[in-house]
Amino acid sequence: MGLAERRSAERFKNEDYPGWKARIDEAAGFDVPIEVAWDELAVADYADSYAEYFPAVYFQPLADSFGAIGADAMGKDALREGVSKVIVRNTGEYFSPSGITFVDGVLTFDHMSESNTHHVEERTKALQTLLENGL
Repeated sequence: MGLAERRSAERFKNEDYPGWKARIDEAAGFDVPIEVAWDELAVADYADSYAEYFPAVYFQPLADSFGAIGADAMGKDALREGVSKVIVRNTGEYFSPSGITFVDGVLTFDHMSESNTHHVEERTKALQTLLENGL
């Protein structure tokens, strides 16, 4: 990761991410522990696109799926009791929802940050289905 990527990732982390984190927490009804592997998300040659790609790939689907599940008290309770942590990462192995897992309360969202960015609804539905089946 070069300087441009580090700067862009740091800018997103400090300026954009807090708003996304607040949306996710509001949708879930609690302060969701989220670990983001920023160094993995920041891929070469896409620094100018992080502000668009990171939300589309990771944070909008999380907020939307948590919002759909947490639309009522039962859903919010299930999320609060069932989700102990969310890990957002990019191992470079997954460009589809197949990299999303929910095991022992840990939701791991592993997806290439520059791939299939426009498939927001597909990732949202996969997250929602996976969580609803596991909660």
